[in-house]
Amino acid sequence: MRQHSEEGLKTTNAPRMGEEPWSVFDFARRFRLEKAEENRLLSVFGTEAPLSDLLSHARRLSA
Repeated sequence: MRQHSEEGLKTTNAPRMGEEPWSVFDFARRFRLEKAEENRLLSVFGTEAPLSDLLSHARRLSA
């Protein structure tokens, strides 16, 4: 009879894609957000937030 290794079933505490915290300042600079939108995100999240949340909450004006 074969024994199954537990190593293949272990879960890691590593954040999933989009879950790692991003600086709101860096996010606003990278996505070229206006200062008013950066300030809005700062008021909603503080200085850091998961990338997935920033992407879903950011409003970008069309040029």
